[in-house]
Amino acid sequence: MAEIIQKDGTWAFDGEALRLTPGRDKNVSLFRRELGELLVPLGALAGVSFEQGRRSGRLRLRLRDGADPLTQATAGRLAEGDDPYQLPVQSDRYGVAEYVADEVRQALLLDGIPPDPVDAFLLPGPALPVAASAGDGTASFDGERVRLEWNWKTEDAKAAAGPRAIPVTEITGVEWQPAAGLENGHLRFLVRGAPVTAPPKYDPNAVELWGFKKDPLMALVAAAVQARLPHPAAPEADVPQDPPVLDKAPAGDDHDTLLRRLRELGELHRDGVLTDEEFTLAKQAVLKRL
Repeated sequence: MAEIIQKDGTWAFDGEALRLTPGRDKNVSLFRRELGELLVPLGALAGVSFEQGRRSGRLRLRLRDGADPLTQATAGRLAEGDDPYQLPVQSDRYGVAEYVADEVRQALLLDGIPPDPVDAFLLPGPALPVAASAGDGTASFDGERVRLEWNWKTEDAKAAAGPRAIPVTEITGVEWQPAAGLENGHLRFLVRGAPVTAPPKYDPNAVELWGFKKDPLMALVAAAVQARLPHPAAPEADVPQDPPVLDKAPAGDDHDTLLRRLRELGELHRDGVLTDEEFTLAKQAVLKRL
């Protein structure tokens, strides 16, 4: 086994998978501590590199495109300290780091692992249930439903509708964007039949993020949901299609959900968030499903 132990974490390779364990040092990021240990199968790797510096170096893993729901959800926007696929290396451990990198490269070569993109996730995503509180709300996911709950900092127009419970079967995509400069970030769920017409501050399917310490934890929720959505590169036949439109109204909770959505749209329109044209288009999309 090839193994390197550093304050930031431990990487251990047994020839078939690379086990990444976050360190216990106080400087290890909250995000990596919450994410926990990762087991990366050899087939998910596209390569590994080791970069030397004067005082410290860095091991970096490169995953095959589409192999990891976390990488898919964050799209390279995680801060360096939060990235679980990087490991800072002290200068006196350069030889060990080179050895680990060489062992992984040799295994990739011997197993003939191509660096090509994949059309199915090869890592499972964060463990469930998962929840995070940041910005103007709390997002949680149990594998079946995303629940959004609001706090005292939520815009009144969004908070008035109360907590949201979104079945994962109604989610078509997920966006996680960290705050950058003067621009706020967000975690947004794209919901079937609910066009995105409002900024995250007013969107009942989004949590607005302001750049605080716990913001990256929202990426855990994003990745957990991403892992349970159809893979973006899956063959078209494998991607569930929208069900046919029925002549009768949906029963029970579905009907109530649509009525609630109409109320939310009305509130956004009254508050000036939606223009007349945007409100009309969004309302028509909901009414078609009633």
